[in-house]
Amino acid sequence: MNNHFSAEAGIVVTTQDTARNISLAPTDSFPEVFSTSRMIALMEIAAARAMRPLLGEGQLSVGVAVNVRHSAATPVGSSVRAVATYLRTEAKLLHFHVEAFDDAGSIGAGEHTRAIVDTDRLLSGAARRRKRDSTLTTQSN
Repeated sequence: MNNHFSAEAGIVVTTQDTARNISLAPTDSFPEVFSTSRMIALMEIAAARAMRPLLGEGQLSVGVAVNVRHSAATPVGSSVRAVATYLRTEAKLLHFHVEAFDDAGSIGAGEHTRAIVDTDRLLSGAARRRKRDSTLTTQSN
């Protein structure tokens, strides 16, 4: 496998991408800067794009692990891009170095791991969990 493949994903930060936007209750207080969760999502998208050539018919890639640090605050209106670069494969897991940048430089970096899965199998497994969850709810009432 080519051990130098990579891909990117980028956005312009809006209020929807900020930490303040992830608040669940009025008592949650987060700043209006690019959120860590959105940065991780951008890193995942970049890694998924890098894996596209490896996917067969009916397959997709899913994230299974993330270990990153978010090192700088990015204001609304800034451009942000994430780059995912293939590092290695262990068993069925592909590991990527991921890094995000805004207009002033690096804002975060780490490692992201993805796996190739059969789309139908993934969706049927998720549906089984929904059925199991409703069974547990019914039993506890």
